Amino acid sequence: MYDTDYHSPVLLRESLDALVLNPEGIYVDVTYGGGGHSKGILSRLSNAGRVLGFDQDPDARANASEDPRFTFVASNFRYLYHFVDYYGLVGQIDGILADLGVSSHQFDTAERGFSFRTEESTPDMRMNSRSGMSASTLLQSYDEEHLANIFYRYGELRNARQIARRIVTARQSGETFGSIASLKHVIEQEIDPRKEKKQWACIFQALRIEVNDELSALEEMLRAAVRVLKPGGRLAVITYHSLEDRIVKNFFRSSNQTDKLSEMIYGHTNAIWEPITRKPIVPGMAEQESNPRSRSAGLRVAAKR
Repeated sequence: MYDTDYHSPVLLRESLDALVLNPEGIYVDVTYGGGGHSKGILSRLSNAGRVLGFDQDPDARANASEDPRFTFVASNFRYLYHFVDYYGLVGQIDGILADLGVSSHQFDTAERGFSFRTEESTPDMRMNSRSGMSASTLLQSYDEEHLANIFYRYGELRNARQIARRIVTARQSGETFGSIASLKHVIEQEIDPRKEKKQWACIFQALRIEVNDELSALEEMLRAAVRVLKPGGRLAVITYHSLEDRIVKNFFRSSNQTDKLSEMIYGHTNAIWEPITRKPIVPGMAEQESNPRSRSAGLRVAAKR
């Protein structure tokens, strides 16, 4: 059904159950990846249904479904509105799915430089490997304050300033960060051996978020979702860390702020979203054991009023 070597779709059944209510509907998978979620949606649609799949990674395009009901969009999901408008589907979308995790393919392809375990690789970390600034270039060019802000905001690292200072000092001595091993060597003294794996993950997460402008792109996609969904259409988002989850949770909540005076006088509210999940749905133990990368996942779903 899908290429598990590329990526195992997280919370697949839960996502489909919450999202696919109309077998003749139009759905958008804004993070196509290995195609698992898109193909799952297609399996629940009639011949009249349709799926648009977004992905900026050139590798994902090679994995695109050949189902005639499927359209691949080679783009960052921040341009959701633009392409849905291009296809004349604004206000007609029944459901949108976003799985915000890095695919197993991206993590496991050493030359992509996403994993701190592939020490011989260049720290690249670009979701679109054909454009933008790599993490290596970022490390060579950002000043100490900018680097410290990245590690503090996106990695939530208390020693962000010390990490940034070591990077800048090494750079002044000629370090070019041509490999992940060289980056780790420069900052390894700032790593607590008791929390080594977690701290490296936070450092690489921070760099990846900055390289791909991930949080701004997420916010743009969420705002676009309001415009393209039909009334009753659903938005399902799978997050993997607190920064993403906070944005999604606050978006659903802030979009539901009511006009108290209007509510008292006219008996209605201006709420945009009806929450389908009060708390994130998390993978069961069987999925966590078979796919350890799913352990941090949480699914939030809301319906447009």
